[in-house]
Amino acid sequence: MSEYFDALETRSSDERETDLFAKLPDAISHAIDTAPGWAKHLQGVVPGDVSSREALAALPVLRKDALKDAQAATPPFGGFTSGGMEKMGRIFMSPGPIFEPQGLDPDPWRGARALHAAGVRAGDVVHNTFAYHLTPGGFILDCAARAMGCAVIPGGIGNTEVQLDAIEALKPSVYTGTPDYLKVLLDKADELGKDASSFVRALVSGGALFPAMRQAYAERGVNVLQCYATADVGVISYESPAMEGMIIDEGCIVEIVRPGTSETVADGEVGEVVVTTFNSTYPMVRFGTGDMSAILEGESPCGRTNKRIKGWMGRADQTTKIKGMFVHASQVAEIAKRHPEFTKLRLVAGRDGDRDTMVLKAECAATSEGLATAVTSSLKDVTKISGTVELVDIGSLPNDGLVVADERDYET
Repeated sequence: MSEYFDALETRSSDERETDLFAKLPDAISHAIDTAPGWAKHLQGVVPGDVSSREALAALPVLRKDALKDAQAATPPFGGFTSGGMEKMGRIFMSPGPIFEPQGLDPDPWRGARALHAAGVRAGDVVHNTFAYHLTPGGFILDCAARAMGCAVIPGGIGNTEVQLDAIEALKPSVYTGTPDYLKVLLDKADELGKDASSFVRALVSGGALFPAMRQAYAERGVNVLQCYATADVGVISYESPAMEGMIIDEGCIVEIVRPGTSETVADGEVGEVVVTTFNSTYPMVRFGTGDMSAILEGESPCGRTNKRIKGWMGRADQTTKIKGMFVHASQVAEIAKRHPEFTKLRLVAGRDGDRDTMVLKAECAATSEGLATAVTSSLKDVTKISGTVELVDIGSLPNDGLVVADERDYET
């Protein structure tokens, strides 16, 4: 069997960009023509003009909160689906609530590529412990595994002892689920004298896979890789045996933007993951996942040539309450627009005794008379809260994607 899922994984970067952006105008046209929510969100966009990364970056980001509000106003999908119920195999409800349709394709969430990279092949038996109840988690890799020719045990969440009975009898070679539940299964098997030694591979998601945890699984004979997926867009990236970053899936376009804005950041800078897919049933054009990551330089040593991200690095929703008022990343972005001389801004919430404090730290190459005073005025005008401004050297603020940082100690 080939090391790679298909030839797309090893094509040149230029070939990939040409292919993706040749298909993108038709995908955007389809979304606008068949989904009124997209027609409204992308009003004025000429699909044929969106044939490059630069043109795509000029479109607005659709964030989860806006999607939730649209669904509440125009149930059930806010006008963001193409076609009626006859185009949907399943409908899910994630917290929010947000409703997600599953299309009729055999691998609607594009999970097969990630499974293949983890060593899964046709004929494997996969024990899937992601949730099947209302949310799409269980079905993302269930559909992918079956599309590859694997048999799936739909373990779901809980009933650990019953799951171990199935594992002992059916001897699955592959585990899919969260990183920590695999330990629960293996430890419980040891406790009860059950045989769970059939597991030799695992593809995990939905939680942190710490290096020590991965090593502990390897010592128990299980090679564990991970993928990154969301209910809205499916699999976004995945690990290969090289385990150097997470390779972006061939079926989507990934950008990293400054939190609270639609502006892309330079490779290596931490920001919000924004995804565009080619799903004909549930198209997504610059969907803001709310997750933080950064593009890694270079290509994976495994031979796959697509861009890589560092993996999940926290949430982009940095809303916090200061002096009884909510402060948002979008407000920091507004201050940045008013003062383009700054290269990076960071709003820091702190405490002085029993009172909240707010400091806007701003990177700039050179200061001018009255600049701090002007920015202090902008800070109060935008946030409606009094604060101070600290002008700092370029490169002095952390590269962690935070534009609103809550540094208050809630334990004292």
